[in-house]
Parts: sequence; C-alpha cells; structure tokens
Amino acid sequence: MRIGIEAQRIFRKHKHGMDRVAVELINNLQKMDTKNEYFIFVKPGHDAEVIKPTPNFKIIEISGGPYPLWEQYKLARQVKAYQCDVLHCTSNTAPLFVNIPLVTTLHDIIFMEGSLMNLLRSGAMPYQKFGNVYRRMIVPNIVKKSTKLITVSNFEKENISSFFKMKNDKLQAIHNGIGPQFTSQIDAQLLIEVRQKHKLPEHYFLHIANKDPRKNTKMVLKGFNQFLKKNKLNTSYKLVLLGYTEGDLKETLNVLKLEGLEQSVVLLGYINDAELPAIYALSDLFLFPSLREGFGIPIIEAMGCGVPVITSNNSSMPEVAGEAAHLIHSNDENELTHGMLKICNDKDYKTKLITKGIERSKHFTWQCMASKVLKIYQELDLKLKN
Repeated sequence: MRIGIEAQRIFRKHKHGMDRVAVELINNLQKMDTKNEYFIFVKPGHDAEVIKPTPNFKIIEISGGPYPLWEQYKLARQVKAYQCDVLHCTSNTAPLFVNIPLVTTLHDIIFMEGSLMNLLRSGAMPYQKFGNVYRRMIVPNIVKKSTKLITVSNFEKENISSFFKMKNDKLQAIHNGIGPQFTSQIDAQLLIEVRQKHKLPEHYFLHIANKDPRKNTKMVLKGFNQFLKKNKLNTSYKLVLLGYTEGDLKETLNVLKLEGLEQSVVLLGYINDAELPAIYALSDLFLFPSLREGFGIPIIEAMGCGVPVITSNNSSMPEVAGEAAHLIHSNDENELTHGMLKICNDKDYKTKLITKGIERSKHFTWQCMASKVLKIYQELDLKLKN
C-alpha cells in the first residue's frame, strides 16, 4: 500500500503540539512498518534530525504558499502524482478534492465553538486567527468527506460526534503519548548543565505561557502572586514561564496591575526538545490550568519527569490526568493558589502525586498511538482489496 501522510509543518523551528504528534507518528511507523510505502508531504526545510528517510519512507517537499493553497491545490496534486492509495492528514484539515480514502486527525474543534467574532477577537497571533477561520470554514466538509476520523481523547470524540451529529463508528479516539526522554531518571550532569545555562532558581513553578487566553496565563500570574503573599515557608519560589517574551510579560502584568511580580518571574522563551525534560524535572510544580484542551500533552510530560501537576477539571484534562494530578476549576485563582500551597506544605500529598504521576505517564506512549493508526491503514487496505 502507498500511504501519503501530510505533515507540512514538522520542520519548522518552533513546533506546536500537532507538529510533535506528526513527528512521533512517522518516527514510530518507521520502526514498525517496513512493508508499506510512505510519502511524507512537507513544506521545504527537511531536517534529518527530525525525520530520517528510510527505503520505504520518502520525504516529499512541496514549495510553500498560503496554507489553504498549499493544502487544497499543491498537496492534492502531489498525492495524485505519487499514486497514493490512502492519504492521512495530521492537523485538522485536508484537501477536499482527492479521490482516495482519507484519514484526518482532528485534534479538537475549539475553532468551531463560540461565534466567529469571538474567534477573531481572541488573543491568538494573526496567523493563528487566519488558520482558525480557515478551519472553521472547511472542517465541516472534511468531517463528511473523511473515510476515518481520528481524535486524541474520548472527551473530544464525544464532543465532535455531538457537534457534527455523526456516527461514532467513523470516529476513533487514539491518545497521544510521550517519549522515553520524559523520565524521572534524567542524567544528573544534564540537570546541572541546564540549570546553569538558563540560570534557573533553586525552587520554581513551571508554566507554558501563551497569549492565547485559553492557556490561562493571566490566572497563573494572579494565583502565583497570591501564593507569594500567603507562603509561610522559608523556601523562596519563582515562576518560570516558557514561551513568553519580556514584552508579553510587561503587557500582561500591566493589565493585571501586578507590576511588582516581575521580580519573581523568570522568562525562558523557547526551549529546545533536548532540554525540555530537564526543565520539567528541575521544577517543584507544573501549572497547566487551561480553559480547554483536546488532550494536554504537557500534563503527562511533567508527570513522566516526576513533577506534581495542577491542571483543570474540564474537557480532556481529567481523562488524561486521572487521579494523578491536583484538579481545579480553571476560572478560580483561589483554588490554584490553594493547590500551590497544599503541594508545597504537604510533603506526603506531593509525594503521592509524584508517584501516581509517574505511573500514569506510562499509559501513554507514541508506540501505542502509532500502532493503532497503522491498524487503521491496514483496515483500509483490506477494504481496497475487497
């Protein structure tokens, strides 16, 4: 079988969650399938450190252009040229005019929820707004056209099924995973080097910050500010933010009238994949009180690294975290502060979360994810032959 996989953005420097899922899918398929032929359709910039071509995996670079043009016209032409039997599009959208079985991974339908005006007013970057409007326009047709739909949690499966009033047999939930590098047994020398390189404080809480309101960075800052006022321990804590610039922080603190908090916040910007597990492992607590997630990979990454997690009790997060995280209402900063204080003051509770988190993280592997996707390809192959 000749399988096409759309993975257009996997070679960009700052990868998003969907990009990482596509990379892990391809890397794990390479390990388990030497029989089928794969054509990986990407935008130019092939990096052999991300995906290494093998005899049955070919990287097909398709020149750039606006996202809709690349997908609807350029990708569709190449899929036909390479005579693919099946096309798997990995990031919510797909070309409408391909006449072969289509598998689409629909990570979530956040872009379908609420009004179009709210989508345009969101704090997301302009390119994200454009992408969300495009998705909102095309995804209803993609849902109808796709032979098989994959989503990343049972919560999202029910959400998609209800929203589009579709039969569940077309839609399958396949959990995301984490790699073996997210472990509590990270090399001690690496931890020392990463701490020194980034001038990390001895004790810190970690949060992946974002201007998108959905990631709830403003509430993290407010909750941490309360924590500093209420903390009676001798230990001094800082808040480390990944993905935020100095300008982002100043703007947010000005809006929240928390200018004095800046001295207690450390900005790391973008961290490469090799250092990320150490950044998790060195932290005392990981904060992920998102307003809405399709899955929430950072939850299990932090757990795998032996770090207690505070996350939200909405959407997919309870499904992912199980009983291994401290769950809060994502709109209640007092609950967030209480969680910080409880974990820092109650060593037994913290140890319990760490132990349960490490065990919980073992349930999510990329190998398991890829094997379930491969089974979908194999089932489609049988239908094509019959």
